Amino acid sequence: QVQLAESGGGLVQPGGSLRLSCAASGSIFSINRMGWSRQAPGKERELVAAITSGGMTEYPDSVKGRFTISRDSAKNTVYLQMNSLKPEDTAVYFCNAFAKTFASWGQGTQVTVSS
Repeated sequence: QVQLAESGGGLVQPGGSLRLSCAASGSIFSINRMGWSRQAPGKERELVAAITSGGMTEYPDSVKGRFTISRDSAKNTVYLQMNSLKPEDTAVYFCNAFAKTFASWGQGTQVTVSS
């Protein structure tokens, strides 16, 4: 299994930026994809960014061009850089890791975009 610890959430004004971090520990060698999902009150959880072990990235149209996922393999950490934030980006953001035999999720970090 993999343990994930997110950090970097908070309150930001519309148009602002935040960077989320996700530190992974445990059976890291088994991970073939990591990503970030979010869940707003009353809404389903949605994927906002993913990166494969080969470095390919994936974003939904709602965040494409504003969010960037990256990784630092030496630190076993994945980042989500969020720019041009909008009030509709307000949600709890979860880091996730996927392997052939399991999926792991972090506890989540709150991101609030408000003036």
